[in-house]
This record gives sequence, C-alpha cells and structure tokens, in this order.
Amino acid sequence: MKDNQNNRPLTDDDEKLDIQKSVFQVNKEMQQKRQEELEAKQAELERQYAQREKEKQEAYEKKLLDEKIELMRLKQGIIEESETIHEEKEEEIKLTFGKKISNFFYHNKWWLGLAVFFVFLGSYLIYDIVTKPRPDMIILMLCDNAAVGNSVYLEEYFSEFGEDSNKNGKTEVSVYYIPYGDDDYANYQNGVTNKLTTYLNNDEGIMIIGNEKTITDLIVTPEESLIDLSTLYPDNPHVQKYFFYLKDTDFAEKLGIPKSYITDDMFFALRKPKDLMDASQADMQKTYDKDIATFERIISDLT
Repeated sequence: MKDNQNNRPLTDDDEKLDIQKSVFQVNKEMQQKRQEELEAKQAELERQYAQREKEKQEAYEKKLLDEKIELMRLKQGIIEESETIHEEKEEEIKLTFGKKISNFFYHNKWWLGLAVFFVFLGSYLIYDIVTKPRPDMIILMLCDNAAVGNSVYLEEYFSEFGEDSNKNGKTEVSVYYIPYGDDDYANYQNGVTNKLTTYLNNDEGIMIIGNEKTITDLIVTPEESLIDLSTLYPDNPHVQKYFFYLKDTDFAEKLGIPKSYITDDMFFALRKPKDLMDASQADMQKTYDKDIATFERIISDLT
C-alpha cells in the first residue's frame, strides 16, 4: 500500500498511526453523542417539570376561582352549605396550670418587665419622699436673679441662723428659687407659673425674697398679704413698711457675688398668715411661729 501524498509504500508504523487516529475519532464521536443525549434528557426533564408546575398553578388558580364563586353563592343565599369551603377549627391545646403560668410569662415578659421597673421606680420615689427629712425652713425667692438664686452660698448663709426644728441633728434652710421675670412665655415654659401657684397657696414658706415685679404682679396688695415690718423693726434703716431692702447691706458679700447683682428693689418680706387654697390660717401661723426667730437673726446680721 502506498501513501497517496508522498507516493511511497505504507509501513507498519503508518498503519498503526491510522488505526490510532480512527480509534480517537470514534471515541470523540461517541463522547459527543453521549453529551447530546444527556442534554436532550435534561431538556426533557426540565420540560416535564415546567409542565407539572404549570398544571399545579392552573389547578390552584382554578381552586381559588371555584372557592370565590362558591363564597359568593353563599353570601347571596343561593346555597346554604358548601362542599368546597369548610371552616377550619384549630384544635384546642390543653395546658396544665404550670404551663399556662409559664406561657403567660413568656408572652408578656416585656410588659411585665416594664411594669416591674415602674413599680420599683414609684416605690423608690415614695420612699424617698416619705423618709427624706423636711428642711427646717423654706424661703421663697420670687424674682429672676440667677446670680443670687444660684449662688452656692445662698442656702448655707441662711442655714447659719436656722434652728433644728425637725430634730434630725442638723440645721437646713432651703431656698426655692422661682425665676419669675418679664417674659411670660418663658415663665410658662420653665414651669414658673405652676411653681408660683403651688408655693403661694401652701404654708411651707413664710419668708420671701423679691423685687418690684414681685410686688406688682404677685403680691399686688402688700397690706393684705405681708407683715408690716416697720412695726417689728421701727428703727431699722433698711425697712420701709413691708420690705427689708438689701441694696445697702453686705448680702452680696455673704453670697460671694459682686454687689452690682443686688438691685435697688430687692427685698426680704414675711407673708401674713391667712387662709389659702391648700392651707389654713392656723397652718401658716405654725410656720410663722417656727420661722420668725430665724428671720430676726438674718435681719440682725444684715443691719
């Protein structure tokens, strides 16, 4: 046998090479055929799956449509009962008493936690109010003067002249600073109006610190609301009728502030015992009798 291209006889090696090429070609064709068969089989499976899903979806949609039609017929009274629509009742689960308690706490743990927190907070506040000793004396500062009202020495100064009226072993005078000023909106926003209503209608504070606006807006008629200090201290140069004026005293020095912060119209005064919204004249008289000695010592120190 000859090689047609080279015009030479075929050797044994040439014949073996042709055989190997033939085997390789056959294997390649067989693999390609198997791949095509696998792809065809996969495509058929996907087609069958898509067909089943389509049939299921169509069946589901038909069921919904049938149930909708049946429900409309029930509502319209065309039929009394339906063979396709049935009311499903959940099977009642019976729990033991212990499991009921456990289930209740499990489903309400957040609300119970909040309830416990607020009960604890309320109990603490009530305990603090009940057990906290009342100050021996309360002074009402009814004017807007932050330098005086916020002085760290204000209460300390007055406490020097106080008495241990509550018998707790120490003397404590509290100043309730209520910054009543010209801005009515600020007074409302800062709770000043509510505080004035509260403190001027109870018997806790007999001594007050004020200015001209305090007289004009809050006291209005001093002869009805204040003690005439000129009858108690007839020779005191700082007393003018119902008011002990602070402008020429060393009150600023006592508080550690510049003297310019003590305005010409700032004064001390004493509220007259009388019936109030939240206290009787007798209650105010008790507070007056308790605090008058301290007031006198303060006046004496500043004169």
